[in-house]
Amino acid sequence: MPTAEATVTIVENPSGYSLPDSHRRYILWSILFGFAALAVGVFQGFAQGLNYAGINIFSNFPGMRTYYQGLTLHAVLNVFVFPFAAANGWLALTVARSLGRNLNGFLLALSFWLMVAGSLFAGYIIVVGKASVLYTFYPPLRAEWPFYFGVVLLVLSTWTISVAQLVALAGWKKEHPGERIPLLAFVSIATYVMWDIASMGAALEVLFLLLPWSLNLLPGSDPLLSRVLFWFTGHQIVYYWLLPLYVSWYTMIPRQVGGKLFSDTLARIAFILFIVLMPVGFHHQYVDPGVAGYFKWAAGILTFAIFFPSLLTAFSVMYALEMGGRARGGKGMLGWFWRIPWGDPSVSAQVLAMITFLPGGITGLMNASVDMNLLIHNTTFVPGHFHMTVGSAVALSYFGLAYWLIPYLTGRELWGKRLALLQSWLYFVGVLIFARGEISGGLLGMPRRTAISMINYAPLPGWKLAGALTAVGGSLMFVAAVLFFVVLAMTLLAGRKTRPVVDLPFTSTVLGAAPSGNQLILDKISYWVLLSLTLVALVYGPFLLTHIPPTLSAPPFMGY
Repeated sequence: MPTAEATVTIVENPSGYSLPDSHRRYILWSILFGFAALAVGVFQGFAQGLNYAGINIFSNFPGMRTYYQGLTLHAVLNVFVFPFAAANGWLALTVARSLGRNLNGFLLALSFWLMVAGSLFAGYIIVVGKASVLYTFYPPLRAEWPFYFGVVLLVLSTWTISVAQLVALAGWKKEHPGERIPLLAFVSIATYVMWDIASMGAALEVLFLLLPWSLNLLPGSDPLLSRVLFWFTGHQIVYYWLLPLYVSWYTMIPRQVGGKLFSDTLARIAFILFIVLMPVGFHHQYVDPGVAGYFKWAAGILTFAIFFPSLLTAFSVMYALEMGGRARGGKGMLGWFWRIPWGDPSVSAQVLAMITFLPGGITGLMNASVDMNLLIHNTTFVPGHFHMTVGSAVALSYFGLAYWLIPYLTGRELWGKRLALLQSWLYFVGVLIFARGEISGGLLGMPRRTAISMINYAPLPGWKLAGALTAVGGSLMFVAAVLFFVVLAMTLLAGRKTRPVVDLPFTSTVLGAAPSGNQLILDKISYWVLLSLTLVALVYGPFLLTHIPPTLSAPPFMGY
């Protein structure tokens, strides 16, 4: 079958690209800053895991006074700072490499310092005990103003990278009129375009409702409107965590295993669907009495629809893995699976992350089912689910990505390859045990966001076993994370200096992008943004028309 591979490539200039040293530093610093935030957050995660087994170690951490203070710090560092910073660095690099153009150096620097400042503002006020409002920061829970200001800076940091990407794309288009956007750049920019739209909900909530409220500029809060705005962002943020790793799975992993990406077009369609199928947040509010059935059912249908691009991803990735395994001598229906390069820490970590993402996605669909949600809402089933997505598909994939990316950025050979392999498998086993405990406990009614180690009533039957599994799995995840940070630190400090890695391990495609014809519409990102906004207006418009202006009547509650 003829292909367009010879005409349209995944990057602008396959022969090479030179990354300026100043840009390399900010990209490296951004990624390392994300891992530093994760390092702090996993200690609180360790305490959360032990909590379900009835073991209370919260007070052993400096500055930690309450369970909810520790849980807030764990969530903000692990699901805001870590993935934001890592994505900023990683996808700045992929766009620059793919277009063969340097991103604006000032914007790269600005993004990094906004991330640092936002983390310091939000982190400080959590540590001093004045922002124990959890990841969702639902009013009438109220934090002191530096928390909300810090969140604003974190989001501005991501928007800054998006601006840098779009400026680079505009310059590239001017020099290459009529040409297809290279795939690596397209999927990277599409990730940030999706997030630009998705983040508007929480941005409006914080800027116009919560931050002024925390400064006593508003008489009260509107809990229902705030929840709706938060969850407009709160579900799509999952894809902002995940899509940077999809970039790796689509464009890097195929070459790393010795295969190829099946279809350039299929990859573009998957990322476009994440932009278009935006308004799904209401499925987090199935039990909210103030939200009418229309909004819940619309979100439920769209949530099942947004599962489709993940199925496209599964097909594309499995195709590449099987091609690579068979090229290495794999035979039979599954023999190829054992032939992929499991000895490569980068490959093993990301493939294990993909495996855990399978039950993570399935349990996500269970959460999105109206009747099932009534059983598992606000139980430990929910963190059991998302620790197989953000806690594994994202975190473990970033571990694997770091195993080649840090050597690429530093010119130092990976230290402790065998330890890196052990770390990936230990984390994989740990997260499966952890999720088994959380999910089984949730089905038995074990509540999430609860200091089980401090309850003054007898646990229900089955909770103790579920809690023990959670603690064992969480402990293995913690040990594995510590091993990763050991490998990372030793690579930076003691890794053998080598020649700089020449290029990213980007793949080639079996079915490349057509240089002309109907496929050209796929590159019209503005069309897909308009379609997304239209769908948002249809789902969210009726609610907002009846709830604006807000009812600012709820007084603040500050549990500190």
